[in-house]
Amino acid sequence: MIRDISLPAIYMGVLAAFVGYAASFAIVLAGLTAVGASDTQAATGLFFATLGMGLCSIWLPAVTRIPAAVAWSTPGAAFLAATAVLPGGFSEAVGAMILCAALIILTGFVPVLGRLVAAIPKPIANALLAGVLLKLCLAPAMALGSIPLLVLPVLGAWLIGLSWNRLAAMPFAVIAFLAVLGVVIEPSAQPTEGPQRWLPAFAAILPTFTAQSFVSVSLPLYLVTMAGQNIPGFTVLELNNYTVNRQPMLQKTGLVSLAFAPFGSIPVNMSAITAAMMAGEDAGANPATRYWAAITSGVVYVALAFAAALVTSLARLAPVDLITAVAGLALIPALVGAISAAFSDPVQKEAPALTFLVAASGMTLLGISGAFWGVVLGVIVWTSKSLRT
Repeated sequence: MIRDISLPAIYMGVLAAFVGYAASFAIVLAGLTAVGASDTQAATGLFFATLGMGLCSIWLPAVTRIPAAVAWSTPGAAFLAATAVLPGGFSEAVGAMILCAALIILTGFVPVLGRLVAAIPKPIANALLAGVLLKLCLAPAMALGSIPLLVLPVLGAWLIGLSWNRLAAMPFAVIAFLAVLGVVIEPSAQPTEGPQRWLPAFAAILPTFTAQSFVSVSLPLYLVTMAGQNIPGFTVLELNNYTVNRQPMLQKTGLVSLAFAPFGSIPVNMSAITAAMMAGEDAGANPATRYWAAITSGVVYVALAFAAALVTSLARLAPVDLITAVAGLALIPALVGAISAAFSDPVQKEAPALTFLVAASGMTLLGISGAFWGVVLGVIVWTSKSLRT
């Protein structure tokens, strides 16, 4: 195993980890805060989410000898960011995340569940993802209207990075974000509350389980994690000619998600975008040794986990609109991809459009979120139109 280490694999692993973290840490913080987490709880959740994907990114490649990289559920975090605080507060959100992790584990042991998720028409699944992402993707435009002097440098850096290499867009934006903070924040400014230590508090949160949060949060969180991350992640590996045994991977990522969910961690899942970086030729000429890129990314993620309290403290010093703007910029490529795939079928346009609009509306019916109803209505319209044709 040690003989398989190569410089290209190490380089791509480090690069993938920094790109993955820089592109989405703000989304995770926005999601946890939106469902009621305090600063300390958000820092703890970020720590365990980062640690979870790091440990899994070491564990899975070491066992399978393929670049089976793991990431946190970015679509899931975006869904939480668009979700209203539950009646039971963050405790109820934690209960919903625990149940979501249990569903992922169950899918690993009961393959028919995975087939049921895969059976949802891909345009409907992508329309759900697009609807979930839309609200956060509007944040840069909204912030441009409210705090233009703070957002313009971040947006300009994002555009420069995008014109050079799309993977550089978010790291450039994060660097500009830190530069803006350095200018606008008083040197003596300190958070009046929240995490001020290097390590966050590791206290677990007593979860609250309700049928409403299961249907309104757990199920949509499970669906966007499976459809938006796990299934594309497996596909990336298969397209690069790796043999993938899906069930054990779902079991392992589900177990880690379940272990860390009581601390406010969002689920971890197979990576898609960063996995493509580590499964390709840039990670080494020999496909059999590229798994070291994924292991390297895992080591970097574990190290980055210990910056969670510092990252959360810095984020707290920034205006909320600026943080959500950074998160929204990170999700624009995913939104474009989801919308394109949602309307790729020339015959079936109405069903994904209905799913997209209902999921994006933020509506609730019988206490259940629009993400769930969007899928239900979309599948009904899709099926009825398919039967007529």
